[in-house]
Parts: sequence; C-alpha cells; structure tokens
Amino acid sequence: MAVSVDTVYQRVLVLANKEQRGYITPQEFNLLANHAQMEIFEQYFHDIKQYNRMPGNTQEYSDPLSVLYQKIGAFEVDQGEAWMTSNMTVTNDVMQIPLGLMYKIGTISVGRNQVEIVNSKDFDAARFNPLTAPTLERPIGFISVLGLKVAIAEDTYAIPIANLNMSINYIMRPSSVQWAYVVVNDKPLYNDNISEDFELHASEETELVYKILKLAGVNLKAPGVVQVGQMMEQSQIQQEKQ
Repeated sequence: MAVSVDTVYQRVLVLANKEQRGYITPQEFNLLANHAQMEIFEQYFHDIKQYNRMPGNTQEYSDPLSVLYQKIGAFEVDQGEAWMTSNMTVTNDVMQIPLGLMYKIGTISVGRNQVEIVNSKDFDAARFNPLTAPTLERPIGFISVLGLKVAIAEDTYAIPIANLNMSINYIMRPSSVQWAYVVVNDKPLYNDNISEDFELHASEETELVYKILKLAGVNLKAPGVVQVGQMMEQSQIQQEKQ
C-alpha cells in the first residue's frame, strides 16, 4: 500500500523540467517529501471533523469517512503492558510519551477499564471529590508536557510495571521518507536497499507529487513550477468533488 519514493521523485523531476528550472537534489527532495507526507497525514484528521458534519452515503468505496478511516487505520497500533514498560519511562508516576513515535493517543486502559482523559484542573478536582474519585473500575488520567498520568484512587496511580494489565491505543507517525543513492560516474543512482518509501495510502501518490512540486518551486524561486503544482492540485480537488 506504500508509495514508491523513487516513482514520486522521478515524476517531480520530470514536471519541474530540471534543465530549465533547476535541479532538485536528493537531499532537497527528502526534506520536501517528509514535509508533504506529514501535511497530507495531518489533513486526514481535519477532514474527519469536516465530513462528520456532512451526511455520508451507503457506497462503501466512496464514502469519504470510510476512506479516511481506512487511510488512518494503517497507522493505528494497540500495545500492551510489556510494550509500555519498555517504551514509556515512568518518573513520579508520570509515563513519558515517546513523541517521535506517537502522533495521537486513542484509548488507554487499565485492565478492561478505559481511562477517561480529562484536563489537569478536572483531574485534581475529581480525585478529591467522593462522587468522582477514580477507582480501578473508573480510572481517570490527563496528558501534559511531562507525559501521561493515570489515577485509580485519590493518591494511587497506575503505571505499567504495577502489573495492572495496562494497554494503549495510538496513531503512530509515518516513518521518515528517504530517497537514498550511491554515486556512480559522479551521478546519484537510486539505491532501493536503503531507501524508505512513503507510508501513506497508494492513492496519495498524485497528491504527494503536486505538493512536493509546489514546495520545490518555492525553493527554486520558479513560479512556473509552483503553478504546475497548483494546477494539479485544483484538478485533484475538482475530481474529488464530482
């Protein structure tokens, strides 16, 4: 389902017309490619908010929400207590979140009980209120710059090493893209063995090309390249609206 990094690079080079508008080096392409990948990936979550306000349809392969969830689903991960123990360092009952890996946290559970995530103010207020105090059956938590904290009693916190059978569901970040190469006769030659493809859905290939093309045009100070990218983008948008 991945998108070939070499296919995208070659299409970008052809459309940019390197002889007339400048050459996009592999290093430049890799920077622009990773930016474009994250831009498309982050847009998924904004689009979900938008489509949730609109009526869907009964066509499985054309319903926009179903398509979006399929694209995001490739990045959804469920991990148990063993993984959390190895990857989430605990300091003062706070579990540090591996930001380089996680993009969004979905659900956290203690045993079979899902943790209700609240803000820090409500977290403290709930702990000391007899009616809302957390329990093992009704855990609460909050996320801050320091990490994740989960309470199962007024002053008792859940951590993976406590053998509470904790688990976490999250959306992982796409891995970094890299068009890797070896130099042959003073020219970069694509090396498939050490390259990293885009992790986005295969249907994103065209969008990746025009987004990278627009970014490259700005970098090259070539309005013509930017215009080509914008024309491709408009064509894609019109096609999606049909």
